[in-house]
Amino acid sequence: MITRQSKNQLKEYSKEFPVVYVNGPRQSGKTTLVKLIFPKKPYVLLEDLDKREAATIDPRGFLAQYPEGAIFDEIQECPQLLSYMLGMVDHRKKNGMFILTGSQNIFMLDKVKQSLAGRMAVLDLLPLSLSELKLKIQDLNVDEIIYRGGYPKIWNEKVNPSLQMAQYVKTYIERDVREIVNVRNLSLFRKFMILCAGRAGQLINKSSICNDMGVSDMTVQEWLSVLEASNLIFMLQPYYENLNKRVLKTPKLYFVDTALICYLLGIHNADQIHSHPLYGNLFENLIVSEFMKQNIFNPAHMNNLYFFRDKEGNEVDVIKEVGKKIHLIEIKAGATFNYDWLKGLTYLETIAKERIQTQNVIYAGEDSFETKNTHVCSYKSLAKLFRNLMD
Repeated sequence: MITRQSKNQLKEYSKEFPVVYVNGPRQSGKTTLVKLIFPKKPYVLLEDLDKREAATIDPRGFLAQYPEGAIFDEIQECPQLLSYMLGMVDHRKKNGMFILTGSQNIFMLDKVKQSLAGRMAVLDLLPLSLSELKLKIQDLNVDEIIYRGGYPKIWNEKVNPSLQMAQYVKTYIERDVREIVNVRNLSLFRKFMILCAGRAGQLINKSSICNDMGVSDMTVQEWLSVLEASNLIFMLQPYYENLNKRVLKTPKLYFVDTALICYLLGIHNADQIHSHPLYGNLFENLIVSEFMKQNIFNPAHMNNLYFFRDKEGNEVDVIKEVGKKIHLIEIKAGATFNYDWLKGLTYLETIAKERIQTQNVIYAGEDSFETKNTHVCSYKSLAKLFRNLMD
């Protein structure tokens, strides 16, 4: 089993809070992690019909069975437990009592926060990062890494990524979408997911999606929220503070995992990736999602990732803000360095030089080196780069 970087964070949270909520997409390894860290705690899967019914009919009596606490898996199936849990943890005043997991983000977290504000820590657990997969991927090329993505089952059980993602999408649509929002036309929602996959790494254009699908702007916004709530996509916000008035303020769309994009785009083996028209977007998505995962491992750096683009087309793929300084990161899918890649970095230097801490290019090549005040980093050397960007 692959060691998760979040395990120490989970242990620390359990020492400081009576309740810890582990949030992440289905199949990201939440259950495996909490069982590993808390092997002596009773485990309750709330998707089991009998458990869910018992908790719904008599929540106080149900919780009384676990006076020392428990692991409640998929807590969104029985959110009414939370208010009763509040009284229990306030009475016991014991940290690490309840470990909750859930596969819904926005909607579920609102309910959790209302019931357990100040008594709960939230740990996001996404699919495996490149640093967690380091030993597994050292002999693989970047195309294979993109195709396999980071879902633990694909690596631990060596299953076919396309077959795994086919079942993942089918289960996701049939189960979670109908729970979160009333989607009557599941085939139309599947088309929506495919359209989103084709726009990974691009500015989100709701009007374009509306036109392609023949649905309202409200429907597109609702469905985007569903994908975000289920931890399948995220939006990278633009960086425009104190720069100029011509900066675009539309967010960019990314998927949490590249294996899902590949399946939705009809890519069924790694050999099809490099020649795919969206190869650059796939590589960019891989790297940007890695930044998101690394920030989760370092909670002080949460919500400090942005991108820059203005109306003249000047852009930088990632801006990482640390204090009053910013790190610039350009992402290129080419394996041979090209000085043209520095154009966006050079432009931003002219308008924000006093704030720039470092300039970086991440590319698909093998070597890392310095040139023109810029660190050029191979995708294989990201761990060292991330350490440098923490300052």
